Amino acid sequence: MALIATTGTWLLTALGAATVIFFKKPKDSILNIIMGFAAGVMIAASFWSLLQPAVERADQYLPVPAWLVATGGFLCGALFIWVSDKLIGLAQRKANTSDSLQPNERLRRVVMLILSITMHNIPEGLAVGVAFGALHQNANTPDAIMASVSIAVGIGLQNFPEGAAVALPLRREGYSRFKSFMLGQASGIVEPIAGVIGALLVVSMESILPFALAFAAGAMIIVAVHELIPECQADSRKTNAYHATMGIIIGFALMTLLDVMLS
Repeated sequence: MALIATTGTWLLTALGAATVIFFKKPKDSILNIIMGFAAGVMIAASFWSLLQPAVERADQYLPVPAWLVATGGFLCGALFIWVSDKLIGLAQRKANTSDSLQPNERLRRVVMLILSITMHNIPEGLAVGVAFGALHQNANTPDAIMASVSIAVGIGLQNFPEGAAVALPLRREGYSRFKSFMLGQASGIVEPIAGVIGALLVVSMESILPFALAFAAGAMIIVAVHELIPECQADSRKTNAYHATMGIIIGFALMTLLDVMLS
């Protein structure tokens, strides 16, 4: 059941990534809105989908203060992305020092984006797996099953804009529609794997999950603030800067709507 549920959440990620087929060569203003939309989705998801559940689960399952788990996990996630960024840049410089900086910069940005969304999808897959794994220990009643299904449905619907948040910026970076779609959907394929692991190790995963959720939030925030927002505002002299800003607002509002409505 956990495998079926998380496969469904992954398919919704793929469906969101498939929106990239509608874009050929959009204007700079549209590209800025797309990049801003991705940043807004990630910022909202980092709180509503990750930090808030991390605090709630830490209060329920861990003996340490919830603020310590949430803050520590958040900082570790941001540190992980920062170290990964430095290692990617170092590897690129060692691999080929003759190329111009622009292709390397584009590749680094793409890797950071995919890595942060993937880090976000792992604890979400674990959360679904834990919910279905708990059915084996608790009464396997229709109400309990529906509660687990609702968690999977909520996460799945949130994954649709997240799939778009990966694929559309990749299209902006010059990737083909097919490659943008493939990389976008690949960011969600970790959910079935994490879901099965969570169902098999439901007892231990219940205690690890709060830290994992906060860790993913830190990873998403640093990518949104350090990569996406500056990029969508980079050519504000040529285009209206409020195009990107409104993209951020729309992305944040949409993700907030889905998370609060489905929680």
